[in-house]
This record gives sequence, C-alpha cells and structure tokens, in this order.
Amino acid sequence: MSLEDLAAAVRGHAGLRAKAAIGLVSEVFGPTDWVGGPGDDGAVVADRDGSLVVAGEAIAPAFVARDPFGAGVAAVLTNVNDLAAMGARPLAIVDTVVGSEVVARAALEGMRYASGLYGVPVVGGHLTVHDGPPAVSAFGLGRAGGPVLSVARAAAGQRLVLACVTEGRMREDFPFFPSFDERGGRLAGDVRLLAEVAERGLCAAAKDVSMAGLVGSAAMLVESRRLGVTIDLDAVPTPAGVDMATWLICFPCFGFLLCVPPGREDECAGAFHERGIEAAVIGTLDDSGVVALQSGAEKAVVLDLATTPVTGLTNAERR
Repeated sequence: MSLEDLAAAVRGHAGLRAKAAIGLVSEVFGPTDWVGGPGDDGAVVADRDGSLVVAGEAIAPAFVARDPFGAGVAAVLTNVNDLAAMGARPLAIVDTVVGSEVVARAALEGMRYASGLYGVPVVGGHLTVHDGPPAVSAFGLGRAGGPVLSVARAAAGQRLVLACVTEGRMREDFPFFPSFDERGGRLAGDVRLLAEVAERGLCAAAKDVSMAGLVGSAAMLVESRRLGVTIDLDAVPTPAGVDMATWLICFPCFGFLLCVPPGREDECAGAFHERGIEAAVIGTLDDSGVVALQSGAEKAVVLDLATTPVTGLTNAERR
C-alpha cells in the first residue's frame, strides 16, 4: 500500500469519521474550556488534594449484543484509559446496564474481570433487565495529584511520544488489540504510570489511542490548539504480525500519545521502557494545523484541520 493510499484509508476510517458527531456537544452546551469540560478525555473538578477527574463511556449497542462480556471489559478499560490520559489515578467505576438477564450477567462479569485487572472497584450503578436492545455505559472517577494532562497544554515544539503495549493479538471481528492475557495484573501499574509521568513534568498533554485509531487520536490531540504533526511511520512501534494499515486504525488495549517537553523525551520514554512497554518519539508538534504521515522521504497529508476538523468542538479560548 502506498503512503497516499494509507493516508486515504486512515482518513476514511469509520472510527475517525464518527468523531464528527461530537460537535453536537458545542451546539447544545456552547464552547468548551477543555479542562473543565466538555472537551477533554475527562472533566476536572477542583479538590483540595489535587484534582478530581470524571469520565464516562457508552459502548456501541451492536458490540454489547455480540459480546456482552467484552463490552463489560471495554466499559472499564475505556474509563481507566481516559482517566490515565488526564494524568489521574483511577479510584472507582459506576455503571449502567440494560438488557436481558443473560446479557446483563455477562456484561457485569466482564466489568468484574476488568476491575480486577486494573485494580479499580466497581462501586455501584444501575441495572434494568428487559428483553429489548441492550446498552452498557460506565463512568470513572480518578484523582490527579499533579498537573492535569489536558490538550489545552499542547504546544508547538513538544515531542509526540507513542507509548503502547505490543504484546497481544488483534481481534478478528473488531479493530481492537487486547493485551489482557499477556500483561495481566501489570496493567494496573501501566495505566497509573501516566500520573507519575505527569507529576515528574515529563508530559504536558496526552490522549489515549481509542476508536479513532492512532492517527485520528493524534488529530484530536492537536485539534483544539490548531496545531499539526507529521507522524514518522518508521518510528512507530508495531506488534508482530500486524500490518501498519491495521495498526493505525485499531484501538489498542494500552496506547497513549504524550506531548513531551523537548529534551525530556528520552526520560519519558524510559519510564515506560522500565515497565516493558514500547515508547518512541514519532513526531514533533508544529503550527501547521496539518496531520500527515511520513516514511523515508515520502509524506502524505491525512487531514488539514482548518478545513476538516475531527470533532468540531468549539474552543472557548478562540472565540
């Protein structure tokens, strides 16, 4: 696949295109301030011991119906990753489950499994048993003891570091790369490393790689500040047996993009290497407003954010 074809595939990825609907939030609530929300992976609530961070995720109903256990796992995973991307350590999860008893039981079992893996309790929620279409959502609470990792702090010149677990195998029915069996209980410490990195001043902003894929998540990271980045594909850590086209649009179990002050990239990457997690500089933030891919001497534009925004959220600071 040529670089232009790869850029086109990423641009047409359904998980990326679906993010455009988020603009509805600004239409109803007005422009975001990013830190207080809406707009970031989580919203920050001031607390005397630091900052409380709250997050929420709804799982696609079709996925719930097909794999309710997996949906329960995803409900916890997505919240834990969102909290980590804000530099918060997870404290608790609450959930809402709607569906038949069989579906509800499997979803709750998935949440219990993920709760044990990530060391975060499911402390309550809501359950409705019925025979109609199923629905699973969950909400996370975390605490940031140091600076909150917000996209509002992204700036040109920062180095873009990708930290990701490359142990695992791609699901065949869904663009998800799980590492639960391979990492096991280590995942609890893995996600809490983001808070440590923030407290050490090694990162200013972060975004978890989720349904939008690696490139789409990078675009969401730079979008609010009207920044750009060229991703060096030759530097991207990639799992064995997974082609680049698939890796760029999948949702990895553990994948984070970090904006690192220049000169501290080796220290930041080293923190992940100590846990056996791949981490590498894959680009540098700039003022172009363009997200592009590069391999060797070739370069291809994926998105010009001035004409093709990802979320369409309105930034209050720019009004």
